[in-house]
Amino acid sequence: MMATEVEKMLEDYYAAWNSHDLEKAASFFTDDLVYEDVPMAAVQRNKKEFKDSWNTFFTTCPDFKLEMKAIFATDEWAGSEWVMSGTHKGDWPGMPATGKSFSIRGASICELHEGKLRRESLYWDAVSLMQQLGFMPEMPSA
Repeated sequence: MMATEVEKMLEDYYAAWNSHDLEKAASFFTDDLVYEDVPMAAVQRNKKEFKDSWNTFFTTCPDFKLEMKAIFATDEWAGSEWVMSGTHKGDWPGMPATGKSFSIRGASICELHEGKLRRESLYWDAVSLMQQLGFMPEMPSA
């Protein structure tokens, strides 16, 4: 795939996220996918794990959205910068529902194989999420 084709694929992939269409989002991956949420130390290694994990998340954060800020691509690698937002309406492990909204920055690095995503590693601001949800105090200004 050419870089512009990869960028279009990622745009379609993130559109599937925003519509909460996990079947479609999973279709962009190879069968031997690795989906790594680095701050949460969570890894899904197949489409069923991927869909199950995110279905639970969408249930607890029904207004989840990703706003793309930048996308880059080569033949074998791609990446994006985004803003993730939503409302914490259901319990997460160790974090009871707060009803509070959040908006945090993050980035994804993707390994490509034969026109699909083989691996996606997410890096996002966990401290900011915890502060916005009230699980951590805000840091004093310098």
